[in-house]
Amino acid sequence: MDVTEVQKAKQQFGIIGNDPALLRAIDTAIQVAKTDLTVLITGESGVGKEFFPKIIHTNSVRKHGKYIAVNCGAIPEGTIDSELFGHIKGAFTGAVNERKGYFSEADGGTIFLDEVAELPMPTQARLLRVLENGEFIRVGSSEVEKTNVRIVCATNVNLQEAIAEGRFREDLYYRLSTVPITVPPLRKRGDDVVMLFKKFCMDFAAKYNVPRLQLNEDAAAALVAYSWPGNIRQLKNIAEQVSILELNRELTAEVLMRYLPQEPKSNLPMLSGHGTAEGKSFESEREILYSVLFDMRRDITELKSQIESLRAMSKENTEHVPYYTDAHDVSIVQHAPAYHIQSQPGHYEHIVATDEYVEEAVSLDDVEKKTIIMALERNKGKRRNAAKELNISERTLYRKIKEYGIE
Repeated sequence: MDVTEVQKAKQQFGIIGNDPALLRAIDTAIQVAKTDLTVLITGESGVGKEFFPKIIHTNSVRKHGKYIAVNCGAIPEGTIDSELFGHIKGAFTGAVNERKGYFSEADGGTIFLDEVAELPMPTQARLLRVLENGEFIRVGSSEVEKTNVRIVCATNVNLQEAIAEGRFREDLYYRLSTVPITVPPLRKRGDDVVMLFKKFCMDFAAKYNVPRLQLNEDAAAALVAYSWPGNIRQLKNIAEQVSILELNRELTAEVLMRYLPQEPKSNLPMLSGHGTAEGKSFESEREILYSVLFDMRRDITELKSQIESLRAMSKENTEHVPYYTDAHDVSIVQHAPAYHIQSQPGHYEHIVATDEYVEEAVSLDDVEKKTIIMALERNKGKRRNAAKELNISERTLYRKIKEYGIE
């Protein structure tokens, strides 16, 4: 990797972050720019795929030619062929003049086809012909025209699935993906999220003439833990909202979470049982253990309810209370007086309160808390590693830490 070239590209296009996957993607774009190979950029919506064709064009021999970006998903199906390839006069109703398409306009330069998976199947066939021999035909014409254009495409769609569903041509896919570049989602970029958020807050502070927001440690951790389904676009939107609306310029996790859409509720995997009412199947020994604990807790709750009922009766009649002696019952009640039982056959037992305390069965919350603490200790306090070990998201782990008051 040419670190100097990568840093230069980051500065030129305002790309922020040091995630290794992001840096590899930038380096690949710089390297492939020296060729005329077709490039396919993939990644979720909002990750910043639009920067990479610019990097490719700027670092190529075509940098003095035109660069045209086309959003294929924003053009109606009935006019997409005319937009891309042009049309002749009278080709269709409303075609009062002939028109050059983007492939003619970008001759000698680069054309970026964003959301390429949205192209209709007939248009895909036309595009394939351009890729194979640089030829196309304007709508309504029979004359073959030539173009010398570099094609870079991008999509957030899984093209393999689109091919299986008959929505995308397999031969076109292989022509487009000569060099694939994958842009990582924001949730996998770690501390880059905090860097981006601070940069956006600084920009919005200047734009709206307000003091710059400051993040405390918990707020930064919450940013990293959140899944960011809308990626950088969503992060920027949140930064703008908070910069405008919050009077307190020191942002806490509690305040930040009010601006983040709630993710689906999830629990630690050990508490997510898999099974049916009749028979249970388990994915690990840990699930078996916690299933047993669930059953034990239910039985203990029932026994405790019976004992509490007897205690209530003892308050009404402290001398004679119907009570059946069972040494195991006494081991269940927390901070409840134990009773010395003097029984006589055929008579009620006399119950006398003492100051002796007994231990309650361990609750599932206690077990879950202890499991989290042990995972954090094994990973030396690194939440990301602990969350990975527990097979939960960092945000879920962060919420559990706050919930249980774990230091």
